[in-house]
Amino acid sequence: MKLVVFACLASMALAFPQGDPRDVEAVVLKDVRSDSGDGNFNFEFETSNGIYSQRTGTPGSKGQSDMTGSFRFNLPDGTVAEVRYVADELGYRPESPLIPTPHPLPPHAIEQIRVAEEQRAKGITFEK
Repeated sequence: MKLVVFACLASMALAFPQGDPRDVEAVVLKDVRSDSGDGNFNFEFETSNGIYSQRTGTPGSKGQSDMTGSFRFNLPDGTVAEVRYVADELGYRPESPLIPTPHPLPPHAIEQIRVAEEQRAKGITFEK
């Protein structure tokens, strides 16, 4: 009898899912696409593991496709990363608190730039 109980417990332990829960296959929850054929389109995609993407496109002024959209996904620590963007004749411009930004200039550097702009406005130049 003890052997049967041990065998049942062992088989239950082996059947229990192992590893990282993020390794489980994702299921597509939403996949919506529309394309009017004239350069205008919409796209929205979402999966059960937190991946989401959406974008809207329109014809651009210089022949390109202008797009606005966003995407998000879960980070290993459980927080959600989200990026919003615009892509047009000026390039790809993402916005997100996750994107590193340069440190602000120190006051003395800002003052040097101001002085240089004043000198340039007065026509002062320096040889290289």
